[in-house]
Amino acid sequence: MPNDNDESDLKRLRAAIDAIDRDLVTLLNQRAMHAQSIGRLKGESAAYRPEREAQVLRGVCSQNRGPLPDVAITGVFRQVMSACLALERQTRVAYLGPAGSYSYAAVGKHFGEFVDARSYTTIDDVFRAVEVGQCDYAVVPVENSTEGAVGRTLDLMCQTPLTVMSETRLRIEHNLLAKETGLDSVAKVYSHAQSLAQCQRWLAQNLPHALRVPVASNSEAARLAASEPGSAAIAGRVAATIYALEILVANIEDEPNNTTRFWILGTHAVGASGRDRTSLVMSAQNRPGAMYALLEPLAKHGVSMSRLESRPARMGMWEYLFFVDLVGHRDDPEVAAALSGLSERAAFVRLLGSYPAAFD
Repeated sequence: MPNDNDESDLKRLRAAIDAIDRDLVTLLNQRAMHAQSIGRLKGESAAYRPEREAQVLRGVCSQNRGPLPDVAITGVFRQVMSACLALERQTRVAYLGPAGSYSYAAVGKHFGEFVDARSYTTIDDVFRAVEVGQCDYAVVPVENSTEGAVGRTLDLMCQTPLTVMSETRLRIEHNLLAKETGLDSVAKVYSHAQSLAQCQRWLAQNLPHALRVPVASNSEAARLAASEPGSAAIAGRVAATIYALEILVANIEDEPNNTTRFWILGTHAVGASGRDRTSLVMSAQNRPGAMYALLEPLAKHGVSMSRLESRPARMGMWEYLFFVDLVGHRDDPEVAAALSGLSERAAFVRLLGSYPAAFD
């Protein structure tokens, strides 16, 4: 039982928290009014500026002295910026759905909760929604740390007028969801093909006789599992809540650090944030030493390459495209010089975007 001194301390501390909360409300509204004023000054130009958001998040983390970790600070400020942006106009964001998918979670992580998140059934439809103006931005998976590149996203990036505006990374935690009460009752497992691949060792050990059925998304898998006796789904916790499923087994992914990288796509260019990445696609001329010739401008100008991914070009047998991520913004002098050198040597080169590098 707390004594009188303890009760006095509790009242004092709670009063201090109440006073801080009142100050926070006042300061949040002051911030929102400044954001509105900036919106009026910008007029019709885009309200979402990923380079500015990245600078804000890095700035608040640099000021953080704890005890809250940086991830908590950035989570709070994401929501603050999301609410302020919605005062100008609610942002429409397309994602691979339905609600409860990992793409849905990526939308919430990057844009916050105060957006109009719109679900589409295929990655092609997500691209098209922004291309025709139904949505302002798209969130699409581009690569997974376990299974590699998302081929359809890369293929569409060669055709779309959209540009990469930002990126976010999402830790993927696969759970076995079902209406059933035990593993013995599960005869069928639904999930996206990549999720099935990322859990294949666990499935082989624990559900060796269950039929594995790939579907368009993990949230679609959860919807099916909710309606079919004897079936289960591999999906996230949000899907379990949406479709009223039990988590039979949590974290069944084979790799504990399974992470998916998502691109945020839009129609306008992004300025430098101070810690950026530039993505491009190119092809080498069909002659000896062509690949070396492509990479030489990067070494010459001191530009680091963080990713090199090859993919069939679909324009001829044994022809390949190379997807490249560079460290830096296209307006950085050394990156600009390297890109100029690449354009002179590559059979084909296309800049996909320069954007703030994910730091969360």
